Amino acid sequence: MSKILIATALLSLLNGYTFFRIFSRLPQLRLQGGAVWLFCGCCVLFQLAGIIAPRVLSPVVSPHGFMVKALSLLNGLSYLALGILSCLMMYVLFIDLLTLGSRIVGLSAIPFSTDRRILFTLGTMTLGTVALGIRQAVAGPLVRKVEVRLPNLPAAFDGFKIVQISDLHVGPLIGRSYVEQVVRLANGLQPDLLALTGDFVDGTIADLKDDIAPLGQLSAPYGICYVTGNHEYYWDAAGWMAEFDRMGFTVLANRHVLLERGGEQIVVAGVTDLSTLRRGGGQGSDPKQAAKGSPAGAVKILLAHQPAGYQQAADAGFDLQLSGHTHSGQYFPFNLLIGLFHRYYQGLNRHENMYLYVNSGTGYWGPPLRTGVPSEITLLTLRK
Repeated sequence: MSKILIATALLSLLNGYTFFRIFSRLPQLRLQGGAVWLFCGCCVLFQLAGIIAPRVLSPVVSPHGFMVKALSLLNGLSYLALGILSCLMMYVLFIDLLTLGSRIVGLSAIPFSTDRRILFTLGTMTLGTVALGIRQAVAGPLVRKVEVRLPNLPAAFDGFKIVQISDLHVGPLIGRSYVEQVVRLANGLQPDLLALTGDFVDGTIADLKDDIAPLGQLSAPYGICYVTGNHEYYWDAAGWMAEFDRMGFTVLANRHVLLERGGEQIVVAGVTDLSTLRRGGGQGSDPKQAAKGSPAGAVKILLAHQPAGYQQAADAGFDLQLSGHTHSGQYFPFNLLIGLFHRYYQGLNRHENMYLYVNSGTGYWGPPLRTGVPSEITLLTLRK
């Protein structure tokens, strides 16, 4: 209930600020304050209904019935509305700050100072961002190729290929056809190992079993390693781990496996999501536990959904961490702000003696937008 109240308050603030600022620039449509509040209230209720209703009702309706399709449509439209609102709000805020700044420095006006020009600019920027974002979201992931040089890498593993898939978010907006496209791309890269770094599902096993089925066709000679993301814990993480284990994935929950090639070994470990840090019973994210018992001096690779655990991974002696979670901001202009919240949020980074690669997300979550931040499948090649 507290999360719903927080979401309601936040959406009310965003809608209220955005639309009051817009309506204040429409002198021919001077709406009374009550009418604006009514409009904003309807927007908030629609956005909340689309986000909450599928989570509440999906477990009690038939997974193949009309109701599920209706809930998926409502979910998609509400998230699209939220995406439009978020872009519009950022552009309104930018123009307000630009106007305020011009007044502080003594300028009488900014280049598009009239209400009509400002509204035209807001509309153009928002529609352009949303249209391009939808196109890039539905187009599917690009393949990003990265070389990682590890000085102590055994010669037998020089050229070893890891394909990383992260943040697929199969659910109301991403279904079977998108998953099939991802599987074709991943298998076509002929990886030695597949690394799945969490947030693969947004729904129950009963609802999504058919949509995730193509993941069973993923193939790599050294296997498919999987770790949980925070979203799995919204939808029965234990059940999903068991399901992925049934599909043939190696589920790494604070443990490791040894890969052997040409008589030499490397370690691939995985941790539960960082949100489990305070969980008991050995379930809390623990890089040291994941590395425990591994050969001394061996190259160690950690799969960890959130990059924020980089210090614990470095302290545990890992050479490379593969993460996702941030979506690199997912769409403009939030890709310019994500760095305020995450030190490492995109691409290949170096922290102390460890490399950290952050995948931008193979799918998307929330608003179906990826403006300027295409989704990706990562092909990492290990080099000496």
